[in-house]
Amino acid sequence: MNRALVIKATAGEDAPERCNQAFTVAAAAVASGVRVSLWLTGEASWLAVPGRAAKFTLPHAAPLNDLLDLVLAQGTVTVCTQCAARRELTVDDLVDGVRIAGAPSFVEEITEEGVQALVY
Repeated sequence: MNRALVIKATAGEDAPERCNQAFTVAAAAVASGVRVSLWLTGEASWLAVPGRAAKFTLPHAAPLNDLLDLVLAQGTVTVCTQCAARRELTVDDLVDGVRIAGAPSFVEEITEEGVQALVY
């Protein structure tokens, strides 16, 4: 498939339904063969810390850690540079495979040919 999705999650436990929507769409897209890049910003940044996604609960929703694992296995997951810095997170604090990158990388991804960006 030539199309790709860049999904930005701007909420974490502070807005669980919005957060879960971002992860659910990312995982569904990956499972459908779509190239996916999931960006975690704001409070969603915490979900890249080992164990944090497993603690996230929302009734009638797939476990967030399962969704994250699926996206990591077949796509990319990035924590915003400034968001990580504000939370004193480094790449060593994150789940294996999660990277830290900033706005220039985000802009580069969303302006590629055939990319759809979604923000939750």
